[in-house]
Amino acid sequence: MNPFHLAIPVEDLEKCRKFYRDVLQCTEGRSDTHWVDFNFFGHQLVIHHKDGFKAKEEHLSNAVDGHEVPVPHFGAVLDWEEWEVLANKLKAMNMPFVIEPYIRFKGKVGEQATMFFLDPENNALEFKAFKNMDQLFAK
Repeated sequence: MNPFHLAIPVEDLEKCRKFYRDVLQCTEGRSDTHWVDFNFFGHQLVIHHKDGFKAKEEHLSNAVDGHEVPVPHFGAVLDWEEWEVLANKLKAMNMPFVIEPYIRFKGKVGEQATMFFLDPENNALEFKAFKNMDQLFAK
């Protein structure tokens, strides 16, 4: 699978650079005074400085499994063990979750681990993992 490319606006480039580099441990690639490339779990994420940018403090959401899932959001599908390591690391850092790490569809087709949290600019991120990756697109 080819990697995707996503570019997002941020007001505080350095704060976001530290978050993606130090918290999520994304490797930094090329950068300039107004943007930074990251290896976002095998994909290319670029944060672009935009003066005066203010992300919405209130997200739109959809009800899913009794949770209000923020939209829009982005993230990555990880291996199960990698997801567990990240979830435990974020819990240890007292990350304020929008939706705490939990397992959906336990014992059913599409069983998956998921969690939602915000970056410093209020961009919603979801990280998930499938018990069986063959069921990523299963109905």
